[in-house]
Formats: sequence, structure tokens, C-alpha cells
Amino acid sequence: MVEPAEGPSTAGQRLGAPESFGVSTLEPGLRPPAQPPGRLVSIRVQMLDDTQEVFQISQRSPGKVLFDLVCVHLNLTEGDYFGLEYQDQRKMMVWLDLLKPTLKQIRRPKNTILRFVVKFFPPDHTQLLEELTRYLFALQIKRDLACGNLICNDTSAALMVSHIIQSEIGDFDETQSWQHLLHNKYLPDQDAIRDKITDCHRKHVGQTPAESDYQLLEIARRLEMYGVRLHPAKDRDGTKLSLSVAHTGVLVFQGYTKINAFNWSKIRKLSFKRKRFLIKLRADPTQNAHHDTLEFAMASRDCCKIFWKICVEYHAFFRLFEEPKPKPKPILFTRGSSFRFSGRTQKQIFDYVKDSEVKKVPFERKHSKVLSHSGMSPHSSSFRSQVPKESAMSVADQPDSARLALRAECNGSEELPLVTAPANGFQDTPAASGSDPIQSRRNHHIIGSAPDPHLLNPGSPGSDDSPLGSPHVVVNGNGSANGQWVDDAGVLGPGQIPEGQQLSPLTSPLLTEAGYVRNEDEDEARRKYPTDKAYFIAKELLTTERTYLKDLQVVTESFQSSVGKDEAFPDSVQNLISANYDPVHKFHQGFLKEVEQRLAQWEGRSNAHIKGDYQRIGDVLLKNIQGLRQLTVHLQKHSECLVELERACKSSRKVETLCRDFEQQRVCYLPFNIFLLRPLHRLLHYKLILERLCKHYPPTHEDFRDCRAALADISEMVLQLQGCMMKMENFQKLLELKKDLTGIDNLAIRGREFIRLGCLSKLSGKGLQQRMFFLFSDSLVYTSRGTTPANQFKVHGQLPLYGMTIRESEEEWGVPHSFTLFGQRQSVVVAASCASEMERWVEDIKMAIDLAEQSSSPTSDLLFTSLPDNKLLEDGAGEQESEEELCGSRTSLERQGHRGNTTVHVCWHRNTSVSMVDFSVAVENQLSGNLLRKFKNSNGWQKLWVVFTNFSLFFYKSHQDDYPLASLPLLGYSVTVPSESENIHKDYVFKLHFKSHVYYFRSESEYTFERWMEVIRSATCSSSQSLPSTRKDLY
Repeated sequence: MVEPAEGPSTAGQRLGAPESFGVSTLEPGLRPPAQPPGRLVSIRVQMLDDTQEVFQISQRSPGKVLFDLVCVHLNLTEGDYFGLEYQDQRKMMVWLDLLKPTLKQIRRPKNTILRFVVKFFPPDHTQLLEELTRYLFALQIKRDLACGNLICNDTSAALMVSHIIQSEIGDFDETQSWQHLLHNKYLPDQDAIRDKITDCHRKHVGQTPAESDYQLLEIARRLEMYGVRLHPAKDRDGTKLSLSVAHTGVLVFQGYTKINAFNWSKIRKLSFKRKRFLIKLRADPTQNAHHDTLEFAMASRDCCKIFWKICVEYHAFFRLFEEPKPKPKPILFTRGSSFRFSGRTQKQIFDYVKDSEVKKVPFERKHSKVLSHSGMSPHSSSFRSQVPKESAMSVADQPDSARLALRAECNGSEELPLVTAPANGFQDTPAASGSDPIQSRRNHHIIGSAPDPHLLNPGSPGSDDSPLGSPHVVVNGNGSANGQWVDDAGVLGPGQIPEGQQLSPLTSPLLTEAGYVRNEDEDEARRKYPTDKAYFIAKELLTTERTYLKDLQVVTESFQSSVGKDEAFPDSVQNLISANYDPVHKFHQGFLKEVEQRLAQWEGRSNAHIKGDYQRIGDVLLKNIQGLRQLTVHLQKHSECLVELERACKSSRKVETLCRDFEQQRVCYLPFNIFLLRPLHRLLHYKLILERLCKHYPPTHEDFRDCRAALADISEMVLQLQGCMMKMENFQKLLELKKDLTGIDNLAIRGREFIRLGCLSKLSGKGLQQRMFFLFSDSLVYTSRGTTPANQFKVHGQLPLYGMTIRESEEEWGVPHSFTLFGQRQSVVVAASCASEMERWVEDIKMAIDLAEQSSSPTSDLLFTSLPDNKLLEDGAGEQESEEELCGSRTSLERQGHRGNTTVHVCWHRNTSVSMVDFSVAVENQLSGNLLRKFKNSNGWQKLWVVFTNFSLFFYKSHQDDYPLASLPLLGYSVTVPSESENIHKDYVFKLHFKSHVYYFRSESEYTFERWMEVIRSATCSSSQSLPSTRKDLY
């Protein structure tokens, strides 16, 4: 008996879904979906390439019929990421409901144009397996940029536009590129960064349109506004906010800044009542009951319902196994909304692609003039050459099935009950790049780990310039897993490719970088990263090198473009700085690329990783330190640059104003002279890193020999430049103090050394008065804080150290921690804030007196005229900056310039002191990397790129940012580990505390935790007996 032949099954039938459930996009070549009988109606749909198509549907057909017609027209397999939106009669943009009849939703089809756009933005574009899908996503990014919806900095915008132009007109041609930019609008303010765009475009030579799409999405997915649609709302206090939904959960924005995120695992239910949108959180024993529900007011009930619907769909698409089943119809009453998600979930898409072979279908790029075989894996020789042979991967893990055991049904009133997820990992962290295990994994369908790319840097046009890291493994429809072919027996070797199959460079391990931060708690538990201490030491080299290169750019790019163009600035000084800093900057750009490449290979699971060929860093350091020795002649000239710049400022008021104005720019987050010292300071960092590596490695380790040789070379360079370094540090500190003082001119003179500055209370007829003291090798100057616009300290007087004696006088005056200074002309009684502070002052003053006695004669006065102590009135009432302002990390960089936030002002407010030894120790203890930050009363952790330098923490969104968002001076803070009562149930967390200010920071590993504790303690605890007694002991 012959069975009747079966017709072609749809994707939904292969998934086992009933015919009435949802919409499944059709495979290429299949016939359009059957329509119910009835009159045909024409519907216009605008595609992502701005073309308009007309589709004929029955007047009774549901929305899924029209959506399937569009997908068949496009030959689109992964259509579930997209949707159709239109403007309804209320002038509101809404999504077409795929289950309801189309004409019941669109009242006037002749006057309505539906837009086919991206609806669900996945966290990682490598989850999009079809080139056509990536192309459509690239068109969506292009549209969002042009409309101003995708907010980003100029560097990211220029780089994205350059990739769009590369895909449209091909390789850079100056005339053609310029004309193309004139006739096409990619950004609202495109003209302002046209030069940046062309500079980026010229670096994409040989890049195919498919590769350009890939790189465009790689950059876009890291932006905070990627895939964000803002829905205006207000909180209970009436503050204007915006709500949005993403794959991670519900986001809250103030303007274009994300201020909070509620992970799906933390949300119990979403609902709305009239125009109030409610987020019900899972019970937290540490919070009060009234914190369980968050309420936001929206413009109307319709606005609430529109946002609630998209939340339901996002949750179902990214979190559920399969499409939720419809609720049974009630017999008597209906309660709540019957709305549900319709379509395949992301999990179903992955399973479908994994179980079937997806055919590559050619398609036309409407705007592209480049000949490209679309639909085929983009294999250009230049692109393939960027993928090392050792990049083949093996599948180490499989997704945890428990991760996907998520189901939800819409029941009750119009609300969304959400499932519980394990609470074991990082969460509530904004998207930011970073190549470290502190990041959460991207998605539960992806195996592997997530390194941080450097694509937002215009200097890194290709993948070989990226900090390549541990790849994630995406199982493709053609049976490949990130470049390793998989059969029933397991994983094939890197050279074993099944017949008829090609390895696509777009799924190569070194190109599927993952800087996106997945907020899922459960993801962190499955991250696989090297655990060797040497890896984290090498990673510290990478993170600090990134910060160092940014600091060099302040000198070579920002300063030169801002100050060097002015005619008043001497050409000789400009040429001197350019000639001696540009070669160093160029050298370290190459060095950083090599370190990024090595860390990527170290993090990977390739054969090279198993053999240990790339589990080392000594060879890279040895090679580059030997290259750095060739630049010694330039490093020796840096002291001359500093001297000549100061001489130019002294001789010209205009030059001094130019330099002062530059220091007020956000990119110059430290006194500019400190940036001039960075190359010499970096040598000390290399030396300390190599010392830690040599101490860690046994002598038999293969990397020990290279590290020891590199350590010998760098130690020789440090010894050779040590004298120059110490003189420059002292000279720079005198110049910096000169800016903080008024009533003093000839501070930076030959032979004078800075020793200590800080707060002491001076005893006078009015009692104890707070004064700022400055101890030099020849005199002691005391001042009080003035009321000048620059917040300078006004000099009251000075005490020459020659012939001075010191005596403790606590019993004599009845003042705790007091001592008397007997000078040749006057005596002063001062008191310290504590016994340890007094001990430091007495020790340093005695040392300074000995130095002054050894000099041939008394040193001349610092001041033009001696200022009597009793002529200056108290300035306490005129102080404009409070301790609250200083502690507030958000405001510390937003006041007038940086002069109100210098070390001198911090010491004044915190009533403490620092010595030159402290400054030298701080130079060695610079550190940078990703940390999670949590405030005392906040629920979530925020991921930030943190730089520690100059006794302060500077906070960035990512390491690509040109300037910090905020800073936190650490002098006076205490650093501890949270107690059990604080309920911080996470590993590697340290706590910063000063008065009522409490911050928690979380690091990625035990090594990084110890390093952050070590360097912060060096800033929070002033110099004591444990520190070197002299600066020479440091080197």
C-alpha cells in the first residue's frame, strides 16, 4: 500500500507546533502561506533598505500571514528577530499583533505604511547565522544612527559610519569617499566628524561588505543605547525618566544614561493599572517590604499597555523554551489580557538551525556598489589572513539544560509573572567592554567566554587590532562550532573539514569577540578562564598598557591639536614634544596589539593553549623591552620637554593661559605635567610586573628565562634614567604646588626639594586654626585656603629650616599631638590630628633640618615680601567646597576645572598629609581594569572601567572612553573587606569607607582583588615606617 506523498512541512510543523500557534518564518523557496477566503486588500510595507513593497492579503487573515509574506519575499530564515510596526489612529507606534486580524488593527490600510524593522536585539550578533540577517541588522543600525536614536561618542559614530561606507562603495578613495559623504546623511551632525570618518575608512582596505556588516554590529552591540527604544515615564517623585526593555530585563534611563536595570531573574511580575506601570520584584530579606514594588507613571493607559506588551514578548523570546500556549477561554468572565507572545523563541531558532541545514541564499545589497557574493561565507584574503592557524577551537562545555527551564504564562489581571533563575553571578551591569572574567556570559545558548575588543578605537580598523580573547562557540546550522567541525564522533581537528563545507571567517574564534555583558546570574558560573596567576599578571600588563596609551594620546594628540595650533605657542617647544613623544606613542601602539593578541590566545581553548605555547608573556615583554631600549634617547629628552614648556609659560602669559585652559578640558584629568612623566613611570611598572612574574615562575618554567632577561634589561634602563626621573618628579611637584599657592613666585628653584604637605592646626591668640603646611628642603611654609576663583591657598609666612629646632609641647600647651618649631626669627606651635600624623611630621621636619644644616648657607626666602601671620582673616566662612562635594564621585570632575580637586585640597578637607615618598609610591601603584561598583543602599552592581592614579579612582564606562565620568579621591578613606552583617554575598569584594560614604567594589579574581587592595591601601594609608624612608630606596 502506497502512502500518500506528504507536502513540504513548514518550520513550525518541524518544531512540533500546532498550526494555530504563532508565526514561523518560512524557508526560502516555499510557497506563501495559505490565506482565508475573502476580499484581497493591498498593504504597503517599507523595508529596511527604504524600498516599499505591496502585499495582497485577505481581509480576514491574521497578522502572521502578512509577516510570513514579507519573510518569503526576503528569503529570510531568521525572521523571528523582526517585526512590523505602524502608527495607529492615536499617532502611537505599535507592533502588528500576529494573532489578530490585520484589518482589525489597521483601520485605514490605504493610508498606512507598515515598517519592517528589527524587534528583538540579541546580545551578540554572532547568534545571527545568516549573512542576510546580519545585513538587515546593519541596515537597522544605519537607520538608528541617521535618526539620532543610537547615541554614542564621536569616535564610535565615525567608526560605524566608516564601516557602512566601506560596505557601500568599497575601499577608500579620497574623492569618491568625500563625495559620498556629501550626498548621504548618516549622522545628524555628520559634518563635524567628517575627517574622522574618512580617517577610519582608509583603514578598511580589502574589507568585504559582509565583513563590514560584522564589524558594524560588533561595535554597535557594545553601546548603551543599542536596541533601546525609550518609553517616557516618571517616578514617584515626578522625575522624568524613560523605560526600555532588553534581553536582560527592564532598563531605566534618565536622558540617555542608564541609571538602573532590573534583571528578569529579579522581577516577579510586570503589570499596569491605568497609567501606572508596576514592576514587582522578588522579596529581598535585606530590604523593606515597600521596596518590593516599583511604580512608574506613563502618559496614558495605552502607553502602559504598549510597553507591557513588548516586555512580555522580550521575556518570552529570550527566556522561554518555546512559545507560550494560549489560555483556555473562560466560560463566564474574562479577567486580564489574553495577549501572549507569538512566534519562535530564540531557543527554538537555535534548535531549528542546529537540527537542519540552512541554505545560503544570494541577496542584493541595494545601496552597495561593491561586487559581493552575498549569501556565501565572505572569504577575502585580507580577512582570512587575520585569523591565526592556532585559532581552531574545541567544544568544551554544553549548555546547562536547567538554564533553559523557564516558562511563563500570562494570567490574572494584565500582568506578567516571571520565572526564577539561579542567583549566582554578576547582574545589573551595564554593557561595557572588558576582556576579563568579571563580565557575565552573553547568552545561555553560547558556550565559552567573552573577551573585550578594541574596535571602538579608530586606530583598530581590523580584527587583528582587537584584543582578541577567549571565543564563544556558536553551533551553526552547517554543523560547525566556531571553526571546528562536529560529527557524531565528536570534534574534528582544525584541518579536518567535511567535504563540501567551508570555514567561514565570520565564525572564526578570533573574530567572534564578545565584549557584551550578559546580566544573567547563572552565566558566570560556567565561564572558563585561565586560573594561573601568571595570566592575571599578564592581564594587568594589558589593562595598564591601555590606560598608558590613552595618557600618551593626551600629549601626542589632544595637547598638540588644542595648544599646538595656536600661533602664540612656540614652534620649538611643539617640535620638541612631538619629536620625543610621537615615537614612544607609536611604539606602544604596536606593543599593545601584541599583548592583546597573546592574551587572546592564552584565554582560548585551541591546541596551542593545550600545549602551553601561548601561556606565557615573557617573550613578548623581552622583545618589546629590547625595542624600547632604542627609544632611550627620546626618554632622556622628556625632562628637557618639561623644562622648555615651563620656560615658555613663564615668558608668555598667552602660552600659560593656553596650557591652563587645556588642563580644564575633561581629557586632561590630571595636571598636564604628570602626563609628560608617564613614559618614565611606565618603566617602573614593567619592572614590577616582571619581578612578580619571576617570583611566581619556578626556574624550570619555559617563560622564566625570558622574564628574567627582560627584567635585567628594564632594570638597566631604570637605573640609567633614575636620576633624571627623580629630578623630574620633584620639579613637576614644585610646578604643581606653585599653581595651588598664591603670594609665592620663585618656588621651583635649583636645589629645592619637596618633602611633605598637609593639614596642621596652628596655635594663635584666637586658638587653634587650620592651616595647610608645605615642607621643603630649606623652609616650612604655612597657608590657609583662600577665596580666589581657582581655590588657591594664600601664604601666611615661612620658617627657614636652617637653625630650626623642634620640641614636643603637648604638656606645655595642653593641646593633644602638639609640637613647637623654634626658628631663628619666630616660633610656631602646631598640632596634628593624631599621634601617627604628628610622628610623620616630626620625622620629616627633622630630616629636612638636617638637609638644611648640610647646605653651605641659609636659603633665600620663598616670598617676595614677608607676610605677617596675623594680617589674614579667617577664611572658613568663605569656603565654597565642602567635604560632601569632594566625596561625591559624580561632582568631583564637574566643578570649575580640576584645581578644586587637587591633592592639596583633598588633604585640606580630609585633614591629612602626604609626602614625596607617598607620591613616589603612588607612581608605582597605578592600576586599571574592570570593577563592579555598588553603593551602600543600591541593589545592583554597575560595571565600570576604573583607573587608580594620583591617590584617586577615576571611573569610565569602558577603556575606550577619552575622559572619566567621575572620580573619587581616596586620601583618608579606609579599605576593608565587608562584614557578614552587610550581606554582600559575593567573592573578591572590598569596601571603601569614609565617614558616611561607603562604596563596594568587586574584582574578577583573587589576584586582582589583592592587587586592588594593595594599591588602594598605599593611597588611603599615608607613609609610615613600613614605607621606604627615602625616595632613593624606592628604586
